[in-house]
Amino acid sequence: MYKIVEKEVLNSVVQKMVIEAPFVSRKCEPGQFIILRIEEGGERIPLTIMDFDRDAKTVTIVFQVLGHTTSILATKKVGDELLDFVGPLGKATELHNHKRVLGIAGGVGSAPLYPQLKKLSELGVEVDVIIGGRTDELVILGDEFAKFCKNVYYATNDGSKGTKGFVTDVLVDLLNKGEQYEEVITIGPLIMMKAVVSVTKPLNIATGVSMNPIMIDGTGMCGGCRVTVGGETKFACVDGPDFDGLLVDFDMAMNRQTYYKEEESHICKMDDKRKEGVNNG
Repeated sequence: MYKIVEKEVLNSVVQKMVIEAPFVSRKCEPGQFIILRIEEGGERIPLTIMDFDRDAKTVTIVFQVLGHTTSILATKKVGDELLDFVGPLGKATELHNHKRVLGIAGGVGSAPLYPQLKKLSELGVEVDVIIGGRTDELVILGDEFAKFCKNVYYATNDGSKGTKGFVTDVLVDLLNKGEQYEEVITIGPLIMMKAVVSVTKPLNIATGVSMNPIMIDGTGMCGGCRVTVGGETKFACVDGPDFDGLLVDFDMAMNRQTYYKEEESHICKMDDKRKEGVNNG
């Protein structure tokens, strides 16, 4: 069992938890993820490793409360335990010792971006970050990034924090002002990462992205997480989740993301029927 040792509600839909996981914390690196299960018979869900502490034997995860399982996870308290916490899975990010790197995060994409920029900073790379969200409330981890980023920029759809608009608006403005970066690392919704690449690709700026397709087993066996990179089929859970953004087929990835839209909107009534059976019994 894996004990929750810290919990923080970041906003109305996002939470952070620190989990006691000695074997995962011993081996994990930036870019990797875990698959957890709350209880017997529960759904297996993949979550990015935001941070880790090898001495404390803990792993930090950030999750957005969207579906059934994350809703249950959100109710757990410090001291509660998770049944499974498997990892580290996926490949560690290949970090390049450039002089200057720009990170671009959208929503909960701040979580997987955080350890990558932190590690780059520790390697002596100058890092900046652009953090985006629909509103000020949904912009997360800004204070954490500020501890090692030279510049922290914000973009919100409604203008409640930073630039009113999108992260690409800030990116274009920086580049127009003459700011130069050897690499951009962007993590967030597919449409956001595609938009960032549409800016960096014509300028031939190396751009890393993190793909988040549907994952089931996390070992490449099911094939649900396949993406097309440079014309080749890759599996995000074993070949990624980080890839060269200039080579990713985002249109195909976004199309695949809608495959199970109807099933995902299904409302399960099994629990209600079980309760009726108990009441009628």
